[in-house]
Amino acid sequence: MPGLDDSVQYAKGVGPARLDMLNRLGVHSIRDLLFFVPRDYEDRSRITPIKDLRVGDKATVRARVIAAETYRGGRGRAMARVEVADDTGHLLCQWFNARYFRADLFTPGREMIISGTVSFYRGVQMVSPQCDPTDGGEAFSAARILPVYPLTEDLPQSGLRRVIRSAVEQHASDLPDPFDAEYLKTRDLPALSEAVRAIHVPESLEQAARARRRLAYDELFILELAMALRRRGVRAEESGIAFRLTPEIDARIRRRFPFALTGAQRRVIEEIGRDMQAPKAMNRLLQGDVGSGKTVVALYAMLLAVANKRQAALMAPTEILAAQHHDTLRRYLAGSRVRLELFAGGRPAREREAANRRLAAGEIDIALGTHALVEGDVRFQNLGLVVVDEQHKFGVLQRARLRQKSLHPDVLLMTATPIPRTLALTVFGDLDVSTLDEMPPGRRPVASRWYPPEKLRDAHEFIRARVAAGEQAFVVYPLVEDSETLDLKAATTSALQLQREVFPEFRIGLLHGRMKPDEKERVMVEFRAGRYHILVSTIVIEVGIDVPNSTIMVIEHAERYGLAQLHQLRGRVGRGEKPSFFLLFAEPKNDDARRRLDVICSTTDGFKIAEEDLRMRGPGEFFGTRQHGLPELRHADILRDFRLLQLARRDAFDRVARDARLADPANALLRARLEETFKGRMDLIQVG
Repeated sequence: MPGLDDSVQYAKGVGPARLDMLNRLGVHSIRDLLFFVPRDYEDRSRITPIKDLRVGDKATVRARVIAAETYRGGRGRAMARVEVADDTGHLLCQWFNARYFRADLFTPGREMIISGTVSFYRGVQMVSPQCDPTDGGEAFSAARILPVYPLTEDLPQSGLRRVIRSAVEQHASDLPDPFDAEYLKTRDLPALSEAVRAIHVPESLEQAARARRRLAYDELFILELAMALRRRGVRAEESGIAFRLTPEIDARIRRRFPFALTGAQRRVIEEIGRDMQAPKAMNRLLQGDVGSGKTVVALYAMLLAVANKRQAALMAPTEILAAQHHDTLRRYLAGSRVRLELFAGGRPAREREAANRRLAAGEIDIALGTHALVEGDVRFQNLGLVVVDEQHKFGVLQRARLRQKSLHPDVLLMTATPIPRTLALTVFGDLDVSTLDEMPPGRRPVASRWYPPEKLRDAHEFIRARVAAGEQAFVVYPLVEDSETLDLKAATTSALQLQREVFPEFRIGLLHGRMKPDEKERVMVEFRAGRYHILVSTIVIEVGIDVPNSTIMVIEHAERYGLAQLHQLRGRVGRGEKPSFFLLFAEPKNDDARRRLDVICSTTDGFKIAEEDLRMRGPGEFFGTRQHGLPELRHADILRDFRLLQLARRDAFDRVARDARLADPANALLRARLEETFKGRMDLIQVG
């Protein structure tokens, strides 16, 4: 008999055609087949009389075939219809794509179990229902719970059910379980073989839910096991720098800030200070909404490193943001002896080489830049702290290369994309997390509204009045240039049209990602200085642009943007004391787009927005989890299963605390599963 890791072609009922279909679904081995779980269930234990069917309901009826026919519809498509009846009425079943319709099943008088969504067209009907004869054997007996699998077009449910049921009967008991019976009992989890049987052939929906919980637990446990190993690896193997923080150093740093820190900033600075004084390398995530004051906290940490005769590096995702950080830090450090240097991509070779020499000689205290900081010719003399801003825009390997510039620097990752606590435990389960959940005084909420495109002229008049009063505005477009395939406005042509036809009395600037770095910087300097009244831009302004006099942002084609992008864009206005406005113009084509617009206009709380974004998009899309080396979750849902995630995390961290290398033979299955899940990405477990 074939084994679990043998090709699925050896499973009973799999011929060459089905093999190809299963491979397209990602099913290659018999083990894959066992873990190809249903996306839903049909509860056929509840039979509804035909007379009680209601339009829109999903229902199951037990009825006998009255008549059946196949015919050719429009464009020669194969179509079929079957009339059935029970003692209470008649029902029409209709198939508009009957390529695989089995007419031999529908002989007059034969009793069928029929499940589908009820509709009405010249009578009560179901379109493309699932139909199984009651005399079709145990697999399709009348009243039971049937699995519904995700399928390719050519693979019918009934065929796949037979194949999987046979595989479950033959192989489920062969599945090795990494957890013993007592362990499972205390967590109210079934054995793995029992869970696999119940997920495919449940006696009730409750039993199916319990089986799914076991599979989800295993998935989350392996994920958190990797997080625990990564955290332990960073802490155990990376003896860090024990920075000295005296009251005198603390007071000297705080004098650099010409304002009172918020309570949240003071709390986070204390957390970072404790980490940096410890002899272990800091590995901390700082998350805070747009405008919550992360830069000040990061500067405190960098100045603490400098006070200890160490260098600090701040890495930003774009040259505009790196240059802005450089300007901000220069203002805070005016009159100090701290030496700053901006490492940008477009510098002449001679300047770049001279800066590299100064950095290697220890003549630069704080280096700021983009990925240029991880290039091979950049050398630090004594790097003590790495700050990565908008860290989710960097891959893990870029961060790893920066850390390798020193023995074991402390690492502070920052993000203005608020991370729901569910994701913080998964994507950043290896990090300590600090949250700035308080805004500095004076920040007003931004008024946000969305309108149909025909209201755009009103927005232009509103902008005219505000700009005439001395304020500035952003107008954002999804494209740089006109597209032949997309019916969308573009920044370049719209900037010309706005300048010539709409706002001839104002100066309009243009900013987009295809411009050279020095040109982008010139435009931003002039906009900050007020020499441009209106800045037309693409999404390039999403991160970090700080112009306090900007009070209006107009987004055209707003339905094209994600929730996180819209929230980041909104953060570019409302940075001063004047009332600010975020005006969205959109023609949403579906419910998801409409919901995004409604959410962004209903709250300015970045954490609420992040939770909703996660709910709508799922974790993989929300935070680009692939770049973190994380596997895709197939059974678990980290929103729905948050308590299960907490349990799995506690268990996994406890397991690693007792067996840091999973060397105990009792952990051999877990180690094998971990290596299989991460497939060559285990080296990333050492990367923060």
